[in-house]
Amino acid sequence: MSAVLKSLNDTDQLPVLLARQPIYTKNQDVVAFELLFRSKTGEVDRSITDDAATLAVITNTYSSVCSDGEIRTLPCYLKLTDKVLLNSNFPELPKDSFALELLGHTEVTPELLERLKQLAKSGYRLVLADYDPSNPKFEPLLSIVHVLKLDILKLGMQELPDIIRKLKPYNLELLADKVENKEQFRQCLEMGFSLYQGYFLSKPIPVRGKKISGNKVVLLQLLTELQNPDTTAATLEQIAVNDAALTFKILKVVNSAAFNLRREIESLSHAITLLGLDQIRRWVTLFLAGAEPGKPDELTRNMLVRGRMCELLAELMGRPHALNYFIVGLLSQLDVLLDIEMSELMDQVPLQQDIKAALLTRSGMLGEVLQDVEVYERGEFAALKKLVEPSYYEVSYRHSLLWAQSVMQAMSEG
Repeated sequence: MSAVLKSLNDTDQLPVLLARQPIYTKNQDVVAFELLFRSKTGEVDRSITDDAATLAVITNTYSSVCSDGEIRTLPCYLKLTDKVLLNSNFPELPKDSFALELLGHTEVTPELLERLKQLAKSGYRLVLADYDPSNPKFEPLLSIVHVLKLDILKLGMQELPDIIRKLKPYNLELLADKVENKEQFRQCLEMGFSLYQGYFLSKPIPVRGKKISGNKVVLLQLLTELQNPDTTAATLEQIAVNDAALTFKILKVVNSAAFNLRREIESLSHAITLLGLDQIRRWVTLFLAGAEPGKPDELTRNMLVRGRMCELLAELMGRPHALNYFIVGLLSQLDVLLDIEMSELMDQVPLQQDIKAALLTRSGMLGEVLQDVEVYERGEFAALKKLVEPSYYEVSYRHSLLWAQSVMQAMSEG
């Protein structure tokens, strides 16, 4: 068993499956995370609030991000029912780490309203989800909560301006939920929303005739050559020297604390000799996820998390060539990063057929794992194929979050 697999087995398993979904500002910076969770019994609330160990994992892993090389802790939106909020044993959650999100099916009673006022007065940030302007039960909540989530698909883009106008007297921070594409994001921006949630960053905006940018071309050429079993260090170095700045950056990262090497690496061929083709292949793929102008850090972060989680699941399943799963996971959003359709990208890049099939149609053994990781990211836990024990999905995801953070630090320092 590899050291990584032993580490996963030794990691404390939580009583819940957890994923996180970013909440963005209008500049597409992440300011909070929504926690998506489901316990082994199917419950969605007490399993987190009653477990101190789970809360510690959330604050130490699920709420942290690397930005410009610095680790920051962001608040998490925690979905709670009225029953949990009214429970006399409700724990004292850290106010700067958690915003309390009230669900739409909540029974609004005088007792609940009083409880929410107490929580707001004591410093908790309150969020109301599933708002329905036609239901009068929500009205007394509007003067208590701080953030109001509006499901733009459910409410309708045409109706939103009128709804927002009627909400203006309450001075609420409005969060546009279920923003599925960039056009919806633009429209919500014009309407004055301050927060955004949804998968609008996960789809490319294809630019007709767009070519892959300079350093990405070199990286893809390197990745292609690295698939050649007869490649040599000299051949790879000949490709890399076409972009001296990129080569220097790769060497800086490889020399960083990420590898704990006792001697300086002086050239790419030297690095290949010391580290082997698989490590070089991994770092070439990592640099493909490097930010493009106008693209937020969260996209790079998600590419890294997805790639690592695919690889870990493959290792847990005993699949051969686990690194190919990493490559598939990471490249699965390269189309979004470059704004080039995946089919067009695959025409420009001579990757192995099984990798192409996974990226284009989610087919084959590679595609099966990629699809399950995508399902997990969305918090659709009931739809998992259960390729491994359910708790291992969460452990792999948690490990991948921390790993992506350390890689983003290394890339920033490089």
